[in-house]
Amino acid sequence: MNLKRIALAVGLSLAIAFVVSYAFYARVRMQQSQSNVIRVVAASRALNAGSPITMDSVTLIDWPSNMPLTGAFTKPEELIGRAVIYPIDERQPILEHEVAAAGSGIGLTVKIPEGMRAVSVHSNDVVGVAGFLYPGSHVDVLVTSKVANSPDPMTQTILSNVEVLTAGQKIEPDPTGKAETVSVVTLLLKPEDGEKLVLATSQGTIQFVLRNGADQNSPATRAVDMTDLMTGSKKPPVLEKKVVVKAPPPPRDIRPLAYEIETIAGGKRSVDKFE
Repeated sequence: MNLKRIALAVGLSLAIAFVVSYAFYARVRMQQSQSNVIRVVAASRALNAGSPITMDSVTLIDWPSNMPLTGAFTKPEELIGRAVIYPIDERQPILEHEVAAAGSGIGLTVKIPEGMRAVSVHSNDVVGVAGFLYPGSHVDVLVTSKVANSPDPMTQTILSNVEVLTAGQKIEPDPTGKAETVSVVTLLLKPEDGEKLVLATSQGTIQFVLRNGADQNSPATRAVDMTDLMTGSKKPPVLEKKVVVKAPPPPRDIRPLAYEIETIAGGKRSVDKFE
């Protein structure tokens, strides 16, 4: 009977020791795992470009401390009121370059870099490249108008490698790549290029030429007219007129001319000279 009690006591002691040891090591492992992570601010739901950040749109998530995030935030208060520049997925950490500076506004304004301007122009099926103009695409801008001393219209590239900010009301491209005809296209321009575009729209017809976004070349072009269109001939080069300066003639002898008079009298011949 005593042996049974002893065995029961030993077994109970071992069980208690196992439970205590497991709890102790579990706590140690938890503390070690917590020391290897940091808390960063992430989106609690998908955020669209231009939308403001509110307290309910962000949350804190664990992030491995051995994988630091440049520009990450650790306090949600640092982001409240700022606007999103690029779309952010749910549970994605929010970084400094993905949000606009505090006080810069919301919507389209957050996508306009300092020193640049957003200029909107009317579009149609042709001008809008059949609906394939998306936010972020790049175009060349051509204008067709009449110029002085020429009865025919001329077409010239006035802007090269211009970024499209919006197509209609959208500031982000369609994820499926579906073409969509819009009535207004907004371009990102330097102030002086914005002046050129506004003048072009008032003086002639503009046309967008879609280009590869990776193509950074802007070859020099010249205006073309109906002669180039119908015959394909190039305008003759303008030749410089050479001015030939002739040497002045030598000075003339201004002495009076001499006259000779021959006289024959009685078989004798005589010559008299008069000046």
